[in-house]
Amino acid sequence: MKLATLKDGSRDGQLVVVARDLKTCAPVPAIAKTLQAALDDWDVLAPRLESAYSELNAGNVSDPMLFDQSECASPLPRSYQWADGSAYVNHVELVRKARNAEMPETFWTDPLMYQGGSDTFLGPQDDIVMPTDDGWGIDYEAEIAVITSDVPMGISVDDAGKHVRLLMLVNDVSLRGLIPGELAKGFGFFQAKPSSAFSPVAVTPDELGDTWRGGKVHLPLRSYLNGTKFGEPDAGVDMTFNFPTLIAHAAKTRPLGAGAIIGSGTVSNKLDGEPGKPISEGGVGYSCIAEIRMIETINDGAPKTPFMKFGDTVRIEMADEQGNDIFGSIDQVVKQYPGA
Repeated sequence: MKLATLKDGSRDGQLVVVARDLKTCAPVPAIAKTLQAALDDWDVLAPRLESAYSELNAGNVSDPMLFDQSECASPLPRSYQWADGSAYVNHVELVRKARNAEMPETFWTDPLMYQGGSDTFLGPQDDIVMPTDDGWGIDYEAEIAVITSDVPMGISVDDAGKHVRLLMLVNDVSLRGLIPGELAKGFGFFQAKPSSAFSPVAVTPDELGDTWRGGKVHLPLRSYLNGTKFGEPDAGVDMTFNFPTLIAHAAKTRPLGAGAIIGSGTVSNKLDGEPGKPISEGGVGYSCIAEIRMIETINDGAPKTPFMKFGDTVRIEMADEQGNDIFGSIDQVVKQYPGA
């Protein structure tokens, strides 16, 4: 099934089921008012939500609402847990090269993960507001994330996949100019990782059919920078750590509560053992600006592609094998913070 949260003036919004074609939706207040409420009692409420979803798709809802993605909050407007991994080690390798940092061999066997801010997620079509666009290196990062049920501490990788309840897309906004200074302190990201945005719709794994296998989504993740396609790497290729591995890693020393969000990190592909080529050169492109800047540095001695400035746009989406939109679009504009 497909679920979304409409903005209604409250902190957690109104849960709706969304038709498979993303054209209509229906509130389900008699089942659950919010997505977090549904996740808290998923085993009981999910069958009722599935029934409402089936009725909507069958045309049996008397007065469905038109589904307007611009009215959506992120599926979880705030979350108890947002932990983002770096499952695509090719991406990690490239961005570390950009900082002239060596990559330890353990990065291929032990996932990286950081704990992000989860109290103020952006809606999928909310502006990215920043006090300045000078020197902070505003970048987008196109990713996939899962939402989990309650996960016991110390869970095995084999069992962790059973706790995936929903999937969605992510724009994990990064401020590249602030990252080196923060990491040099030895205490991880904070200011360099502002609020993230998630796709309008979260879907249950069965909606992906056999493209959800091995704990990975085997479909291209497309991103557009200022209206031009920037990348379409396949999310199932070069994913060193699948979602069950990331979940087990996050739960090694603590349980995860229902509604925990675990991100894949920036989707990144190699071609013939080398970093992917730009779309303009017949390659799969990139899911962030930092990667192409690294390739430009390797090839030309210096980066040419600028980071995002006020007025720049980014769109992130994924279609199924028949070309049908799955999650709706993350579609954002970078603007100056009014208080700056």
